[in-house]
Amino acid sequence: MARPLRITYPGVFYHVTSRGNERKLVFKSKGDREQFLLYLESASQRYNAVIHAYCLMDNHYHLLLETPSGNLPQIMRHINGAYTTYFNVKRQRTGHLFQGRYKAILVDMDEYARELSRYIHLNPVRAKMVEMPEGYAWSSYPAYIGMKKPPDWLRRDFILGYFGRKEAAAQKEYQKFVAVLVGKKYDSPLDEVVGSTLLGSPDFITRIKDKFLSGKTADKDLPALKAITRTASMEGIFGQVDSVFAGDPALARNVKMYLCQRNTAERLQDIGVHFGISESGVSQAGRRFRRRMQKDKKLKRKVEKLEKKIIGRRI
Repeated sequence: MARPLRITYPGVFYHVTSRGNERKLVFKSKGDREQFLLYLESASQRYNAVIHAYCLMDNHYHLLLETPSGNLPQIMRHINGAYTTYFNVKRQRTGHLFQGRYKAILVDMDEYARELSRYIHLNPVRAKMVEMPEGYAWSSYPAYIGMKKPPDWLRRDFILGYFGRKEAAAQKEYQKFVAVLVGKKYDSPLDEVVGSTLLGSPDFITRIKDKFLSGKTADKDLPALKAITRTASMEGIFGQVDSVFAGDPALARNVKMYLCQRNTAERLQDIGVHFGISESGVSQAGRRFRRRMQKDKKLKRKVEKLEKKIIGRRI
């Protein structure tokens, strides 16, 4: 089995999921779920894990967590290992409970905190387990909107801070933010994950690649590294973009900057020189264009199709 690419350093955020072996149930009772939450609490106390959001489904779970000590593997060995021992002893069974290795996506929280928390809290609604997320007891959502007292180890202020300074007002705004997608089809933020490992703005992806992946070798055991480090040339991107957006030079310029940030090894400063703007200007342009694509689904599909053609991989 190919090894997952793990990027660990202090202060990083992850979206973590782990599924039951052969998709079998990992939570069979209220007691199971309560015990798992106790392991989240002990991970917070013993290993300095900061839990921002969670949702316990039947055969898998979602966590949005932060690692101030840069120790994700230690945290996950504790959570999955301790829970597996509990589950096996309780049911007099042996063997693996979870399917392979847990999946951890390194997240640019400034860009994706709100969307990821909403995605996590809407899981039971998408699975048709409840009609509204507040009807599901085994996620952090009821605590987020003030329906129940949050445990001491759940940190809500980071995400709620995007919705207001006062807690009560922020809770109401967050509830509106989540509720607006109930019963609607919407794009998962995880569709934008790069190389099964990174989720963030183009400049975030570039910084991570430069700081942690420079000099590493992609081999058959690390396909995620190969996907992240595979690059295209700026010239090649320009040609492809012009073939699709030739009728709109201003739009083509924005597409070029966006795709160059995501898919070349060029520094933001060098990309900016080509377009006659600063390094920060390139970053800002990338953020604006990504927000534009979130609103214009037709444009997003066109750019994604073009990107697949350029880089030869699914984003």
